[in-house]
Amino acid sequence: MNQLLQQKAEQIKDEVIAMRRHLHQHPELSFQEVETSKFIQEKLTSWGIKFQNNIVGTGVVALIESKKNPQRCIALRADMDALPIQELNEVDYKSRNAGIMHACGHDVHTSILLATAKILNELKDELPTSVKLIFQPGEEKLPGGAKLMIEAGVLENPKVEQIFALHVFPELEAGKVGLKSGMYMASCDELYFTINGKGGHAAMPALNIDPIISASKLILALKQIPDQLCPTEIPCVLAIGRIEGLGATNVIPDKVELQGTFRTMNELWRTAAHKLIHEFAKNIAEESGAEIIVRIENGYPYLENNPQLTEQTRAILKTTLGEDNVIDLPIRMTGEDFSFFAQKIPATFIRVGVRNEAKGIVYGVHNAKFDIDEKALEVGVKSLLAISFNS
Repeated sequence: MNQLLQQKAEQIKDEVIAMRRHLHQHPELSFQEVETSKFIQEKLTSWGIKFQNNIVGTGVVALIESKKNPQRCIALRADMDALPIQELNEVDYKSRNAGIMHACGHDVHTSILLATAKILNELKDELPTSVKLIFQPGEEKLPGGAKLMIEAGVLENPKVEQIFALHVFPELEAGKVGLKSGMYMASCDELYFTINGKGGHAAMPALNIDPIISASKLILALKQIPDQLCPTEIPCVLAIGRIEGLGATNVIPDKVELQGTFRTMNELWRTAAHKLIHEFAKNIAEESGAEIIVRIENGYPYLENNPQLTEQTRAILKTTLGEDNVIDLPIRMTGEDFSFFAQKIPATFIRVGVRNEAKGIVYGVHNAKFDIDEKALEVGVKSLLAISFNS
């Protein structure tokens, strides 16, 4: 069976490349994946695969039932949305939608899952477990399509026991995959601060309440959270990425706005850090006379790969791809809404190498020049097939 799966993945190579290039040319933003959803539905229909559509707007869920063990079900998930980025690659399959690009590889994930679905359906009489195929909208935008799809019941009827997902990884050479047991990716919260002072002439500071000074003090105070106050064993990042205070050389503005991110891998510390952020802002406001409004938007929780399932998956992938092609990964402070699935059932998030330095394919995700070595598509299909038949 493993040899047959390898052959099937190789035979579908051209088709999965064509699907990926089509999706790359027609990217759509989060929760707006209308044409992407139609494309998925058309493919599933042509292969005779039953599905439900219009889940959380554009989501699609298909089910390939096992005749050997229909009561047991695992799930494979792919996200569908693109980013508001103008593509700078000059390739035949360049984005045709101005200002929108598949710069995070979700076109790759979707095409891999479609190809996997076609093969699983051809071999469904041999499937040891039913497989639910989740095509998810809105991974890039809060509150996260995964959260909404779970609330819509995608893990039920039949009940899903385990879930898997692939994600492109530009740091890793194409042909390889990577995994990390346990905590892997961080929670990610958005920070917004509005500092209202009293503007005026810069030459008369006694008449002003300078929000720029308050903002500076706040930034330095917040830096204590990851640098000094966070327990040493807990990964943590707090960064301010935007400062806006529209004064001039001789004008103190009335208002300064800050935006940033807070990321960690411990829910108790996450809650404690949020309290510290509010306390620092309150103290600086009282000291300066400014008003500081704090808004924290809770993002995705941290992603924990189920250790037992991940090590089982690692063994499957080593058998499928070869020992040297399965890498142990370090933790990452990026976030991913697949974490919502991982909170509910055993889950494993697998990174698929897409890098090829000889071809100049070296740019990271969310970059206007991101691209992949299409060898990664075949690797992804082989991986999901192996997982489906051996989990």
